[in-house]
Amino acid sequence: MRKCNVVSALIIPLAVLSSMVGTCSSAYAEAGSISGPGTIKFEGEYPQNIVDPENPEVTVDPGESPKLEGDLRIDFVPKLDFYQNKISDKDEVYYANAQNFFGATKARGNFIQITDLRQKPTGWTLQLRQEMQFTNNGTKNKEIKGAMLSLDNSWVNSTKDLSEAPQLSKEIINIDNIGASYNLAQASSGHGSGTWSISFGASGENKSNQKNTLEPRLNKDGQSVLDPIFDQKPVYQNKAVSLSIPGTTMVDPVPYTTVLTWILAELP
Repeated sequence: MRKCNVVSALIIPLAVLSSMVGTCSSAYAEAGSISGPGTIKFEGEYPQNIVDPENPEVTVDPGESPKLEGDLRIDFVPKLDFYQNKISDKDEVYYANAQNFFGATKARGNFIQITDLRQKPTGWTLQLRQEMQFTNNGTKNKEIKGAMLSLDNSWVNSTKDLSEAPQLSKEIINIDNIGASYNLAQASSGHGSGTWSISFGASGENKSNQKNTLEPRLNKDGQSVLDPIFDQKPVYQNKAVSLSIPGTTMVDPVPYTTVLTWILAELP
């Protein structure tokens, strides 16, 4: 993966277009000519704006996120939060909080944003690896044994022509092998240039004919849960991103965490 942190210069040749109007038949001999350069300089990098995955012409603010730099990069990755839940002795499926934003944009499916600004794009692959099981080393039952993360209803979007889109590996990813890398998307040579979002799930207001996977998250009194980070907006659960836990697995009333690694590789 290459970083692009140099100052670039673009030499622009200056051309003059001349025309003659009239009936003068006199001929003129060219006495000579001389050329001079025109220059323009740029500094810094392309801005890493995050865009609405359902309306990619609109810039949004989803808060802080790890990101990569350079001409082939990851701009944004989701922080998956499966909320707080009661301990159960039954098989359960828990859903991640949907992505919220500062400002007027409503909740969206969880998404990752890739940008490829290389002059000669050779393609890229995106993978996901879960480094460890959901764990809390400070409690009796340190690991949620058998917990499986699933990503469903995947789709891509961009301001670019969708004929240039990367190909999704498959619609649903079940991460049932901790430490293994799972293919999410691949852009072949000449594809995937520009900025692309890869979403899991969508809101009911999307214009891409995607299934609505978002539902309001309610508390025990049936009232909407509000997000203290994003201006007290309602929290939605996204049924496209789930965590299944067997009823035989013992857990304690503590938070459990894992580490997800998103891998962007440049194709040769």
